[in-house]
Amino acid sequence: MGRKSRDSRRTRVAPSAAPAAGSGPDRNQALAAAALGWVVPGGGHLWLERRQKGLVFLVAIPLMFVVGLAFGGRLFPFDSGQPLVLLAAFADLGNGLPYLVARVAGLGEGRVVAESFEYGNTFIIVSGLLNMLVALDAYDVALGRRQGSAPPASAQ
Repeated sequence: MGRKSRDSRRTRVAPSAAPAAGSGPDRNQALAAAALGWVVPGGGHLWLERRQKGLVFLVAIPLMFVVGLAFGGRLFPFDSGQPLVLLAAFADLGNGLPYLVARVAGLGEGRVVAESFEYGNTFIIVSGLLNMLVALDAYDVALGRRQGSAPPASAQ
């Protein structure tokens, strides 16, 4: 059992040949896709010509953020004296441009007496964390790391 399973595992995870210098995906393009994906939810995927995914993210993530605000959710302040509040603030910041617009407009004060206050907080925090994951996915797509997806033609 030991030899057979070891050999089969080796064939499953065999390292691929290293790409020739200059022929691999551009790391700067991947960083730009991730940054654009953070600022505009789904923007990195749209830029990488992944239109369907990009449009879904462009609609779903800001909609979650707006629903969170409508439920009376709070945009947490950056308060280093309260570690959980600080983590929630970083999660909120993950929303990118919608967060910045809401912060400048004075939205997200939060209504603690609202029955839906905690739901609103949850929607805002989850939309920020989800947008961070989407931006990282755009980075991986640009580098061609995603199984079943090659880097866009412009990156090759």
